[in-house]
Amino acid sequence: MAKKKAKKAKAKASTKKSARNVVKLASIKKTSGNGKSAHVPKASSKPYGQDGKALSGVRILDFTHVQSGPTCTQLLAWFGADVIKVERPGVGDITRGQLVDVKGADSLYFTMLNHNKRSITVDSKHPQGMRVLEALVKTCDVLVENFAPGALDRMGLTWEHIHKLNPRMIVASVKGFGPGPYEDCKVYENVAQCAGGSASTTGFREGPPLVTGAQIGDSGTGVHLALGIVSALYQRNRTGRGQKVLTAMQDGVLNLCRVKLRDQQRLKAGPLTEYSQYGEGVAFGTSVPRAGNDSGGGQPGWILKCKGWETDPDAYIYFITQAPVWLAICDLIGEPTWKTDPEYATPRARLPKLKAIFRRIEDWTMTMTKFEVMNVCNAVDIPVGPILSMKEIAEDESLRKTGTVVEVDHPTRGKYLSVGNPIKMSDSISEVTRSPLLGEHTDEILIDVLGFKANEVAEIKNSGALSAPKKEEKAA
Repeated sequence: MAKKKAKKAKAKASTKKSARNVVKLASIKKTSGNGKSAHVPKASSKPYGQDGKALSGVRILDFTHVQSGPTCTQLLAWFGADVIKVERPGVGDITRGQLVDVKGADSLYFTMLNHNKRSITVDSKHPQGMRVLEALVKTCDVLVENFAPGALDRMGLTWEHIHKLNPRMIVASVKGFGPGPYEDCKVYENVAQCAGGSASTTGFREGPPLVTGAQIGDSGTGVHLALGIVSALYQRNRTGRGQKVLTAMQDGVLNLCRVKLRDQQRLKAGPLTEYSQYGEGVAFGTSVPRAGNDSGGGQPGWILKCKGWETDPDAYIYFITQAPVWLAICDLIGEPTWKTDPEYATPRARLPKLKAIFRRIEDWTMTMTKFEVMNVCNAVDIPVGPILSMKEIAEDESLRKTGTVVEVDHPTRGKYLSVGNPIKMSDSISEVTRSPLLGEHTDEILIDVLGFKANEVAEIKNSGALSAPKKEEKAA
């Protein structure tokens, strides 16, 4: 009996000691979160930009295709992550063969979304193929996918199975819609723009809804997902475990349209006075209207013709009549009396006359090229922006110098232009390398990454798990 009591007391004391240690540990963690951790690495002595890239050491298992997912994984690759793109044997990412402009070469659609990656071909339905995929799950930090809902589960790679193989794995997904009545629906770029609120607020008031030329549904969502992945990697340093990251295309588009959701709520307080329809006396409905070229920031703006507009479809400039520079505008366009005329002197007085004011400003902009207008206006802080064509952007030397536009050499298609990393970091210098040929790095990944022996590689290859099925010969 005495022994039992002593044992019980000892256990109780041990529990209290453990509790104290947990409290102490929590305190240490909290302190380290304030930047006082003993584990803070010593500052590098190497020059900025010469001590590796931001995501060096991070390995991505890339199950993505088309645009939204590849945009995300390409960004991660530009920051130094080792991105292993898994593709179907003999087929690969469907965009390799879409919108082909050079016979026998991967399309620009594919090459411009898959820089800096390695490619391995694997048949996920083959037992040896699944063996390779499971080995990749064990060695990678993040799995990224943009399959249709449920596809990953049907492959046998459920969240539970992945985390049994690798508890630190982050599983990141792009889906069309988040949880709700539409979560099983397929979504493409323009569908996302419509469902996310962009189309209903784009275009002219008298016309139909319009989608934008910017790929805010696909590429925009890919950028959002990349941030989610980096955040999950950072949190994993503290928790030691992976998590699921989901970005719905509808959500991503809505995030980029937040000012329109702002305006929807402002409608309850009265008309939106910065919209040109207010000055024209056109009543507002119950939803945010299409606003043409009105500025979304509250400052009246419009696209105006410049010299050469008759033959050049891009000879236009966006002009904002910002209140602080109104006096300078009046001087430039030759209307000095507008500075003191009560009909023009204040923003409120100008609202009903915005169309007429922009017509007068356009009379002035049409006497110069868009670049001449930009130079004159910027000299006195008037915010304007030339409408740049894709040809002008492609030929812009300043964009080449900053790496925003890059020239890449490809073994089958030759040199082509692509978009470089839009995010510039002083200590993680990005370089753009060509996209991989289909299955180009299969052996390299099996041997160097997964550590398979020569006989194992031969076994997997001979099984047919890495190659396209042979076409049956037609009978004579």
